[in-house]
Amino acid sequence: MPSRVERYLAHLDHLSGGVEPLFQPIESTKPGLKRIAVMIYKDLPEPGYITGFTYGLSLGDHPDWRLGRPELCISVRSDKIDWPLAVGWLAESLRGQCPFSYGDTLRLGGPVSEETAMTGFVIFAPAVLDREDFLGIDVSPNKHEGHDLINIAGCYPIHQVESQFIRENGLEAFWTSDWDMYDVTRPPAV
Repeated sequence: MPSRVERYLAHLDHLSGGVEPLFQPIESTKPGLKRIAVMIYKDLPEPGYITGFTYGLSLGDHPDWRLGRPELCISVRSDKIDWPLAVGWLAESLRGQCPFSYGDTLRLGGPVSEETAMTGFVIFAPAVLDREDFLGIDVSPNKHEGHDLINIAGCYPIHQVESQFIRENGLEAFWTSDWDMYDVTRPPAV
């Protein structure tokens, strides 16, 4: 019988068309919780992009998680693994504290990589996945289907000024502005 992580990895394998990811662990700082794994796919969804998914955030608990537990996804135009690793680090350091809900802004305290001035992320639906591929991923054991669901949330790099704008004006006001969600070198949109 496949384990929870095997079911999730099978889902990612289906999404990637069988492309083998690079696995990067993020050691746990939370007693009783296992480390976070970051699965990194170079040149997906197309050449020049890097895409990453976490596993392990959903092993934690948060009172807001009623319809499933989150894992995170990022996809940007870059060849730097710093992007998915930053998302993995945030998942590990904030699990149990942050619900990772749409509109949440997460800050790193410094630039994500040397190629950008962006210092954080905003959470929303992953643009690189269809709805049925990111909501309600059933990782339940056999004969208990529907009891353990994962919802993949997208992480979008943002500047500090954009994080403040989102907190003051809401996600929709930012989301409808003119910006390229995949461009890690873009100027602030607000």
